[in-house]
Amino acid sequence: MMSDLPRDRFDPMMMSDLPRDMAEEVLSRLPVTSLREVRLTCKKWNRLTKSQSFLKKHIAKKKKQIEVVMMLESRVSLMSVNLLYPCVERIGNLDADQIDISKIFHCDGLFLCMTNSGLVIWNPYLGKKSWIQHRNSYHRWDMYALGYEKKKTSKYSKVLRFVNNHDPNVNHRICEFEIYSNSSWKVLDDLNLDWAILFNHRGLSLKGNTYWYAQEKIDLDGPPVIRDLPGFLLSFDFTTERFGPRLPLPFHAFFGDTVTLSSVREDQLAVLFQKRGVSGYTVKIWISTKIEPNAVSWGTSLFLAVDMKPLTGFQFDRYAGSFFVDEEKNVAVVLDKDSGKSRNIAYIIGKNGYLKQVDLGESRNRFCYPLVCSYVPSSLQIELGNNLI
Repeated sequence: MMSDLPRDRFDPMMMSDLPRDMAEEVLSRLPVTSLREVRLTCKKWNRLTKSQSFLKKHIAKKKKQIEVVMMLESRVSLMSVNLLYPCVERIGNLDADQIDISKIFHCDGLFLCMTNSGLVIWNPYLGKKSWIQHRNSYHRWDMYALGYEKKKTSKYSKVLRFVNNHDPNVNHRICEFEIYSNSSWKVLDDLNLDWAILFNHRGLSLKGNTYWYAQEKIDLDGPPVIRDLPGFLLSFDFTTERFGPRLPLPFHAFFGDTVTLSSVREDQLAVLFQKRGVSGYTVKIWISTKIEPNAVSWGTSLFLAVDMKPLTGFQFDRYAGSFFVDEEKNVAVVLDKDSGKSRNIAYIIGKNGYLKQVDLGESRNRFCYPLVCSYVPSSLQIELGNNLI
């Protein structure tokens, strides 16, 4: 009987005595949302799961499945996506200590989270977070970006806050730009501000820099101008703390068109385009062959072009349309709502009219759009002022 055996034969802490290779093999199969509890088990596992060898093994196993981070109804979760038998399953919640997160921005395994209590940078893999010092005031049109200054031996994390928008309450344009580093906010000046970014257009961080879909600035305080000027790609270099030149897009987009950015393998930029008011609402996706703050190349062919008229018959919302691509299967997964705005839906689209839909649940707030972004765990200790993430 069990009671006749030595007690320590059933002590769960004996697992900590496993050889390192065996322990890495077992623990690397766990989702990132379980690693915090693992690290609290013993000091040995805490050190092991933060090592580079464990991280490489953990990432290698996760590459066999698609794991993304989604924000649905202000809830942030790590999700597993199966494209063969279309389904999206929650692996675990990434909400740090039950913090109410309203917006997230991803950069190399880190998240900048907007919460009711302020701003926090959070590394889910290490289970660490660092609150950003409060400013004296905020503006309702504030936009943020997360990136890092590149150094020889480390990455120095920075946060950009800016507002460049016409405020109808005061009937003039508000322009404020500042960056958070060295544990304080610093005002940026002498910037060329001949552009505008729609408030709901999310930026994309790639290799430490951030990119947006931008348009010509319209001076609402001046005489009437032509609104339909083609958009372009705009970058911010966190090393030089300056915006780069206007970068060309592989299409001409105008006011009201759906344009969304995504990343591919953490080193390429993908862009989704859907023209407003055109029969068919064809979705087109390009993937860059080169992307830097001052240069972009798009290659010679589309990654995907799908006529949505026989599939859904509507345009993805220009404030939504968050997406990611699977190059191997030649499909894209686009998050939006249904035509009635009552359900959050993942639309899996591909060539030859391929369409699958996965219901992600009720949409209780029609203005809260679902968000998806790729996620690769990072164990880097990234400096933010005097704190380490």
